[in-house]
Amino acid sequence: MIKQSAGISSKRKQIRVVLIKSSKYDDEGYVIRHFRGVLPSNTLACLSSLTQDVDERGLLGSGIELKVELFDDTVQKIPVKRIIRSNRIPQRRTIVALAGVQSNQFPRAADLARKFRAGGLQVLIGGFHISGMLALSPVITPEIQELIDLGVSVVKGEVEDSWGDILRDAHEDKLKSVYDFLECKPDLYSRPIPVIDRKYLKRFVTSNFGTIDCSRGCPFNCSFCSIINVQGREMRVRSPEVLAESLRENYRLHRICFYFFTDDNFARNSKWREVFNLLIHLREKEHIPIQFMIQVDTQSHKIPDFINLAARAGCTQVFIGMESINPDNLKAAGKTQNKVGDYKDLIAAWRRVKVATHAAYIFGFPFDTPESIQEDVRKIQVELGVEQASFFMLTPIPGSRDHMQMIQNGEYTHPDLNDYDSFHETLKHPNFAPGELSASYRKAWKDFYSFNYMREVLSQADPEKYWNIFLNFIWYKNSAFIEGGHPMIHGFFRLKDRTDRRPGFTVESRMNHCSRRFRELKSLAKSWLLLILEMEELWLQTRKRSEAEIRLLNEIKRLRKEVNRNLHSADLQLAHIRARINFPEVRVPSRLALAFRHFNLQMAKRITYTRGDLKLFWKRAHSGKMLLIRPDKVFLNLLKDIQLLLLFVRDLARI
Repeated sequence: MIKQSAGISSKRKQIRVVLIKSSKYDDEGYVIRHFRGVLPSNTLACLSSLTQDVDERGLLGSGIELKVELFDDTVQKIPVKRIIRSNRIPQRRTIVALAGVQSNQFPRAADLARKFRAGGLQVLIGGFHISGMLALSPVITPEIQELIDLGVSVVKGEVEDSWGDILRDAHEDKLKSVYDFLECKPDLYSRPIPVIDRKYLKRFVTSNFGTIDCSRGCPFNCSFCSIINVQGREMRVRSPEVLAESLRENYRLHRICFYFFTDDNFARNSKWREVFNLLIHLREKEHIPIQFMIQVDTQSHKIPDFINLAARAGCTQVFIGMESINPDNLKAAGKTQNKVGDYKDLIAAWRRVKVATHAAYIFGFPFDTPESIQEDVRKIQVELGVEQASFFMLTPIPGSRDHMQMIQNGEYTHPDLNDYDSFHETLKHPNFAPGELSASYRKAWKDFYSFNYMREVLSQADPEKYWNIFLNFIWYKNSAFIEGGHPMIHGFFRLKDRTDRRPGFTVESRMNHCSRRFRELKSLAKSWLLLILEMEELWLQTRKRSEAEIRLLNEIKRLRKEVNRNLHSADLQLAHIRARINFPEVRVPSRLALAFRHFNLQMAKRITYTRGDLKLFWKRAHSGKMLLIRPDKVFLNLLKDIQLLLLFVRDLARI
């Protein structure tokens, strides 16, 4: 039990609950934090709604004002000193809750907990690492015991039924060392829906994006998964009516209309039909443009009406737990529900209703080899044709059956929890030399997200889904190739605080840190320039062309057949006038100097097809032949590149 800190009065009238989602450290000890994130935390939203519910129901007694504040370590610096100082204000008690902590986030969360405890604050920590380890381990593990010894209260399980009791204990200085609710799975049906915090969402790329868990649990028995041991194998669902009312309110107040339903397997939500029908009503009767993405299993296409109703309800993308296309690997992982022979029908069923498919795929199963991984990626592209894929390295997640069996068998377990993120090697695999699995993993990303395959996907994409897929490509390319990590934990523009570094790493001097950051930002600028040019070219080759543009292109082609390639000024003027007369709806450039006439016609062709000739020109210029190139050509090609870029940015801005 945590002792009462000196100078803290039990008669304080305000309880300030500080909810923190911790990040993780990179390989150099810096916190992974970005200027703008992509995926908001649903756990923060859940606990925020529960705290507000406790306050509205007056569960802490009359005269107690309950305040909640959200901090996300992945997109903002945690103001540790300010939070500690807030506890020194008379008539106020500050409680810190480190929420939803996964194994790879545990080292960072533990470091934050130590700082807050040193400042005299009451600290709670919960999430999948705590719950998973305590669910399967017969004893409290050392890393958790260390926090308990410091006075941190650990929470095992879900707190929907108990959050008010925990906050009351904190108010009365009676926090327990361990709260165990694992066997008391809450009924979610009428529980408060996760709330939208507009101030929090401003730190993310998309302002109309929200997350909600419509259900929890999973009926399957995968050996690598900790969800079944934390949230159980019995599905628990939220009320479809309460969910629909929340979505309606979020749109009215915040214009939130796109959601990630974070259910581990929405296809096994017993109320999926009711949810979809209510979403259809919101879209078709109330004209609220709800769209969403969900996670489903590989048997979802066999559920009558599921796919058709999902598409009609606004589903734009499905994240499918495919894991492997090797039946022996699936059997070894206990994923017997996956039938490789069904995969083609599964993908085809979703594509028929114009919903993009996103396959989750794991490398490192017993029967994997470097060669089989490369072949699997090819099959995912050629034989299945999924639009996107997320690759993971098999990781013995604490709380999973795999992890517990390794401990029981006395096998090697990687000592650093920070690496349990699915993109670090944590297993010794007999088919891979040290570092070889990581190399195969990186190659898989490179091969799948090749320019040619992205072009094929976008060329066949439904026009309504084109930009969703395109933006996801930008996000994934940035994360995997520029940031060097998995998209699920990366946003845009990495931030590095000089002093906020993992214990054991040297805090650099200001001069050294500035020098490091200058080099990193220089490299980042170059990487982003190359990415923008690649995506611009992808847009040029796959974008949907208007009818007027196609007609103009055909006219240009006709003109080219009628006249010599070396057109004279008079011919160019005539072509210019004819285009304006025949196609008034098309913006034809105004009269320019004769030197730019050829540029206008060539530009129309280039916008339609490619910037390959520009790329070739700049490559020649960069190779040292600039002195041999006429200045007017440099100027004209620069103008062409700028025009292309502006058109590309214009299309992006219209999304």
